[in-house]
Amino acid sequence: MIEVNNINKSFAGKQVLFDISGRFEKGRTNLIIGSSGTGKSVLLKCIVGLVTPEEGRVYFNERNFLDCDIETKTEIRREIGMLFQGGALFDSMSVEQNVMFPLNILTKMPLDEKQDRVNHCLKRVGLENVNKRMTSEISGGMKKRVGIARAIVNNSRYLFCDEPNSGLDPLTAIKIDNLIQEITTELDITTIVVTHDMNSVLEIGDNIMFMYKGRKAWEGTSEEILDADVEEVREFVYAGKFIHTIRERTS
Repeated sequence: MIEVNNINKSFAGKQVLFDISGRFEKGRTNLIIGSSGTGKSVLLKCIVGLVTPEEGRVYFNERNFLDCDIETKTEIRREIGMLFQGGALFDSMSVEQNVMFPLNILTKMPLDEKQDRVNHCLKRVGLENVNKRMTSEISGGMKKRVGIARAIVNNSRYLFCDEPNSGLDPLTAIKIDNLIQEITTELDITTIVVTHDMNSVLEIGDNIMFMYKGRKAWEGTSEEILDADVEEVREFVYAGKFIHTIRERTS
């Protein structure tokens, strides 16, 4: 479980996060949603330690990540897996080398054990027998799967996904969503997904935090969001004609 309390963040004198608090539950897909520029990615960076807020606390299973000793901070960082928006794979490395990279950096595991772990994770994301292929030779959807395998290879307890469906066709996007949800449940980890994709919200939104202009405007589930009584939420949810039409037909 991850908890954030009263997070405030500014850049060059402009405040972008206003007193954000919330809980992200273990074994569930926790989504941070909202339009572009609402502070979603900044909040994610504050949680993982890439950005330091001026005020607030971040707790990983009751461990204060922002105000802890170096040993505890290092321990928490080793438990974090990250799926970046653009994949952030190394073009000069094979699929296998990309997935093994965290093990090389963070562990002293023997090579044969690292190889077994890499193979296990690639199999779990449906990418058996692609170990030696270069990342330039695989599709966008496969790159996302490689990114997920790399994020969990170190037995991560916390998985962060920044716009995991960016650049994918709708069918592939749904498959990536389902894979993230399946892994979250199977491994019983805490997963936080930043997205503005309503398909993701409806497919895997166990817990949802909606942000508007740097503030938390609403919280709930994928079932509850369709009937949210917050104007900004309704404008976001029903911005697309397809979802608006489906809502009219089922109401």
